[in-house]
Amino acid sequence: MKHTIKTLLLAVVAATSLQANAADPIVIGYQTGVDPSKVAQADGAYEKAIGEKLDWRRFNSGADVVTALASGDVQIGNLGSSPLAAATSRKLPLVAFLVAAEINAAEALVVRNGSGIDSPEQLVGKTIATPFVSTSHYSLLGALKHWKIDPSKVKIVNLNPAEINAAWKRGDIDGAFVWSPALGEIKRSGKVLTDAAEVGKWGAPTFEVWVARKDFAEKHPKVLAEFAGVTLSAFADYQANVAKWTADSEQARKIAKLIGANPADVPELLAGSTYPNAEQQVSAELLGGGTAKATARTAEFLKEQKRIPAVLPDYSPYVSADYVRKAQ
Repeated sequence: MKHTIKTLLLAVVAATSLQANAADPIVIGYQTGVDPSKVAQADGAYEKAIGEKLDWRRFNSGADVVTALASGDVQIGNLGSSPLAAATSRKLPLVAFLVAAEINAAEALVVRNGSGIDSPEQLVGKTIATPFVSTSHYSLLGALKHWKIDPSKVKIVNLNPAEINAAWKRGDIDGAFVWSPALGEIKRSGKVLTDAAEVGKWGAPTFEVWVARKDFAEKHPKVLAEFAGVTLSAFADYQANVAKWTADSEQARKIAKLIGANPADVPELLAGSTYPNAEQQVSAELLGGGTAKATARTAEFLKEQKRIPAVLPDYSPYVSADYVRKAQ
């Protein structure tokens, strides 16, 4: 009898555990960059399309998102091309399934008024902040390389966007390469020395992707397809109605509230990136081949800068156009 009761209790515990696991939300790591899909996030459009509970967690940098993905705390995450290259070079089992943005003026190097920096060569000896192993960090190193400035001659400090904003106000730093909302704030009392668009033309382009853990992607392909579909719909709405996404628009207010930005900065920050449509996503330029090649080039640069130990021979196993195709 005791054995029977014990067996029943174990069965109940197991069933309860399974029910709890079934009810666990999908955890999504997002960052504070401005893009049209933030409106869909604020509106609950992803939950409606996917039909499951979603737990949106905000992170200050791609490196933090990578750590959460590696631990299994996050199933889907938003990364820049630099942390993507760093993570996949270490063979972290991820798959990039959607290009979230091609970064142009949305990330920039701003120098503080009164810092004494009017030209690139005056960066020598100055303190410049950026989140390490981020797209902004990659762009900063790319700019210094273009200007033929040894990075060791500049005091580059690792600060996340919120810390950059605070350090800027205290006068602790002379400049920063960063994204929104910190970018919008520091531009009010500084000037742009260069941005990601210009650095991209110099040979170091940057972009953002949505990635998923490979084990999650294999078990839940429909979730990623629905996620991609909602995101692409948000991109299409923005492209069709750019003139309506003004500083006083409902869209700008929703984005600003979600990421802690000033609504007045949102239109300019949105215009600072391009958002590929479904056809562009699956093309040879992006998920159909170009994204993997760009990741390889980024990895080569990071290795050159001694940020990663080795470069993989092929990054295509870490990129897939399948989920966007299923969303079409």
